[in-house]
Amino acid sequence: MSNSIVGLKELRENLETYAAQIKKGRSFVVLKKSRPIFKISPVEEDDSLWETIIDFTRIKKGGVPISELLSRL
Repeated sequence: MSNSIVGLKELRENLETYAAQIKKGRSFVVLKKSRPIFKISPVEEDDSLWETIIDFTRIKKGGVPISELLSRL
């Protein structure tokens, strides 16, 4: 799939919309002042790149608040 072009301001103002499109596989080249500054694309689903250390959603549905974790350190 080819890259689409989006302005930085447009991306910031509509981040949720673009995040949903990226999740579906789309990639974007982000421009600032008509110059490309970065590319945003989906994360490759390669299990060898990621290691789960702890899944806080297994401890408590929705995760664990950071304040609770810090209080136990």
